[in-house]
Amino acid sequence: MVYPAMDPVALDFGAVKVHWYGLMYLCAFLTAWALARARSRHTDWTADQLADLIFYGALGLMLGGRLGYILFYNVSTYADNPWAILKIWEGGMSFHGGLIGGLVGMVLYARRFKRSLFVVMDFVAPLIPLGLGFGRLGNFINGELWGKATDVPWAIIFPTGGDVPRHPSQLYEAGLEGVLLFLILAFAFWKTQARYKPGMLVGIFLLGYGCFRFAVEYVREADAQ
Repeated sequence: MVYPAMDPVALDFGAVKVHWYGLMYLCAFLTAWALARARSRHTDWTADQLADLIFYGALGLMLGGRLGYILFYNVSTYADNPWAILKIWEGGMSFHGGLIGGLVGMVLYARRFKRSLFVVMDFVAPLIPLGLGFGRLGNFINGELWGKATDVPWAIIFPTGGDVPRHPSQLYEAGLEGVLLFLILAFAFWKTQARYKPGMLVGIFLLGYGCFRFAVEYVREADAQ
């Protein structure tokens, strides 16, 4: 299959352009907010606490993800052009950095509001997978992070990947790390309410994400860096 002609810009208002990649992050945060509101009905979390939680998590994720990408993958490029650091709509977010930044945000939140860190992380863990899925869809729209060359029937020829058919590894990750991991966590949350122990859900999230990411790495083209 040939990669569909997708314009990375969703809305063009002349001086202001709204990119699909940015919209995917907006969808991720709105979905997390909606899920948090739904879960809060069964807990003692207030609306104000949820708003602060989303703020701490989003800030940690965005800063950590961006700084992680710069430090792990492209520090020389951004050193030559520091203003490019702000161009997040062009892609360039690291899960490793986002995980570290999000964890820092949760630690700060737990300390400020005097909540158990594991309880906070268990509340947040089920909110993450769908956001990861939206992020991978953003990668697909940007035509980046494609997979290795293959001859499977659903292989796609990406404009930036040469003339060879490749695994759409972004869609694999969107399905596994996004949809399937969300369903696993939703099932785990439903099944463990009566015998819940702090750390269960975040443990399942980390184990599930690690397994899915490990599997997809076999068909994903290694980063040039």
